[in-house]
Amino acid sequence: MEDLNIVVRERLEKAAELERQDVALYPNGYGAPDKIKGLIAKAGGKSAEELEADETAFVVAGRVLSVRSFGKSIFMHICDSDSKIQVYVQKNQIGEQSYALARRLDIGDIIRVGGRLFRTKTDELTLLVKELVLLTKNLRPLPEKFHGLKDIELRYRQRYVDLMVNEQVRETFRKRARIISTMRRFFAERDFLEVETPMMHAIAGGAAAKPFKTHHNALDMDLYLRIAPELYLKRLLVGGFERVFELNRNFRNEGVSTQHNPEFTMVEFYQAYATYEDLMGLTEELFALLCGEVNEGKTSLEYQGDVIELRAPWARHTFLESLTAIGNVPREAVESLEGAVSYARSLGIGIERFEGHGKLLTKIFDLVVEPRLVQPTFIYQYPLEVSPLSRKTQGAPGFVDRFELFIAGREMANAFSELNDPRDQRERFERQIAAFEAGDEEAHQMDEDYIRALEYGMPPAAGEGIGIDRLVMLFTDSPSIRDVILFPHMRPEKKGL
Repeated sequence: MEDLNIVVRERLEKAAELERQDVALYPNGYGAPDKIKGLIAKAGGKSAEELEADETAFVVAGRVLSVRSFGKSIFMHICDSDSKIQVYVQKNQIGEQSYALARRLDIGDIIRVGGRLFRTKTDELTLLVKELVLLTKNLRPLPEKFHGLKDIELRYRQRYVDLMVNEQVRETFRKRARIISTMRRFFAERDFLEVETPMMHAIAGGAAAKPFKTHHNALDMDLYLRIAPELYLKRLLVGGFERVFELNRNFRNEGVSTQHNPEFTMVEFYQAYATYEDLMGLTEELFALLCGEVNEGKTSLEYQGDVIELRAPWARHTFLESLTAIGNVPREAVESLEGAVSYARSLGIGIERFEGHGKLLTKIFDLVVEPRLVQPTFIYQYPLEVSPLSRKTQGAPGFVDRFELFIAGREMANAFSELNDPRDQRERFERQIAAFEAGDEEAHQMDEDYIRALEYGMPPAAGEGIGIDRLVMLFTDSPSIRDVILFPHMRPEKKGL
């Protein structure tokens, strides 16, 4: 830390000296008409002789990544948002004053340079500088070894530095943007209407999660940050919009892990006159399209050493079938609450007094089945106890028409045929209230207005939510959710960092 303070102090002194020489450290009004990527595209294939005969001038701006001085000449590499290029500064080309400035540049400074292209003796495409302007003076040194595991927290905390020096990180977020834009196009082409719903709710609903709470002073009422947009989106089905989707931010007051961030992005979509089985096919289409978009047209990808094949059809198992066939759970645990309690305890699973057989089996599933679902797998017909908003499965008491999609050992999507019977919905909410009073902080609250909306009549429909962050993790081979969120939540940093 002392070394850092010394360097910062030296750079502040250098900045002050430049200002005394009437050099503007942060001037405005200088454009950069060319992009480095464009230069490379136009001239990258030309020979040294062809470039020598071409007097076309270019003007680019970028951050200095390296500086090498040789007497009366300087080689630098600069980068913009897409690419980097070498620039060559000679005293007899830009004059004594500009050359003196070039010699005072530091790694991390942002400059504007203009000139023509040529090739060096090593055949590297290079810009011969005819003009140079300092646009932004850097006061903190860029780290020399920023990619080591010991600096991983610093990478997340100071993402702006991570992006400066790590092209792979920039590419991850470019892919994230492509995934989201492709997803928007996918739904628009299928007549889904993109909508926006509130992010502050009077009632925390639409999912089983502990919310963040705030207070609105003017209305003098408590509000909750959205845990899911589901109930508002289904109100739109009641209102007559038959296909809707929302790319949304959700907030859940839960732990932080490689798969969880308290603030995260999802897409939720709802389709009238469809069932959860229809959404299985739609999901297969969507993932195949996204894979081709970010993975050069392929139907497979590699994630953390496993080759994931996304070509349809994907495996499908009922919830109960997966417990025995995939998780090797004893039948007595599946068939009775007593057996489930005994087996859960043998696995070290904590048991709460408000948990019934269905919820306990779900905990067992999370521990012994989910990690084994590496290839895309739909698990369907979940217990009613953990699905307060899903339609009951005909002929299977205690279960609902719901699926979850698992890839690479983690949940990627959650969908179900929607419950549209207001009488049944009220009973489900009442049971959730009882669970909350028994100690379940994630139980769903009563929402009288949502029940009123159902009483006006919601068409039979199916809906689904897909976690965008986990999706991007999959398509960029990222091991942690923090790798795909630009500014993940962190504990407060220690003083002096």
